[in-house]
Amino acid sequence: MNPGRCAACRYLRRRCPPDCIFSPYFPPNNPQRFVSIHRIYGASNVAKLLQQLPSHLRTQAADSLYLEAQYRMEDPVYGCVGLISLLQQQIHDVERQLAMTQAEIAFRARHPQAVESNLLNNVGNPSFSNQASSWFM
Repeated sequence: MNPGRCAACRYLRRRCPPDCIFSPYFPPNNPQRFVSIHRIYGASNVAKLLQQLPSHLRTQAADSLYLEAQYRMEDPVYGCVGLISLLQQQIHDVERQLAMTQAEIAFRARHPQAVESNLLNNVGNPSFSNQASSWFM
């Protein structure tokens, strides 16, 4: 498909056949893409995986393998699961903050007099002014 050998065949030092399974997904101008995948999964495993998939899913599979291999090289223990876990924790933290803010808004909507009198009673209190300024940040 590509002129010359694909990145996989160059790295493996072999002739690139016209029907090479790697050629559409590992162009010769990006050899690091195949090297990363080969280090983690091995060339024959990747070839078997790509051959088993329908042709319309192979590009997405090659992209996923590349990203997962990159994360595995950066973090050999957790790989992409470490990033997914970190993002899930951030989502959980933001959802908790959102729930607290919604509860405070609902309370203030139901009790506007209590909030107003609390503000008037604590205007001179230095700890209150720090707390009040943090509300608006």
